[in-house]
Order: sequence, then structure tokens, then C-alpha cells
Amino acid sequence: MVKVKKCSFCSYDVPIGRGITYVKKDGTIYNFCTKKCKKALLNYKKNPRKTRWTGVYGKE
Repeated sequence: MVKVKKCSFCSYDVPIGRGITYVKKDGTIYNFCTKKCKKALLNYKKNPRKTRWTGVYGKE
């Protein structure tokens, strides 16, 4: 059975062999589906609940 990961920003599915895995110095692991999600979370520090194109927009 294939294991599917969730994007750490938009919460969409990331198939195995796709996307970006980012590990911070403190050991926190982030999985991203695109470079757009990576930049939004790490560079711009956006909140995914306030970003319209994410899967968690408007949910609390």
C-alpha cells in the first residue's frame, strides 16, 4: 500500500517521490507539494487558514 503524505501548508496530498521535504535545524520535518507552499510558509510566514488557495482556508 502506498503511503501518501500531506502538504504542511495547504494540506493537499503529496504522492511518494514528489514534492519537497524540508528539515529544520531543530528536527522539525515539513512536507511541501510545490515551491509555492514552501515559500509561503517559510519565507513569507503566511497563515494557511487565511490564504484562499489552500485546502484549510476558512476552517478553524
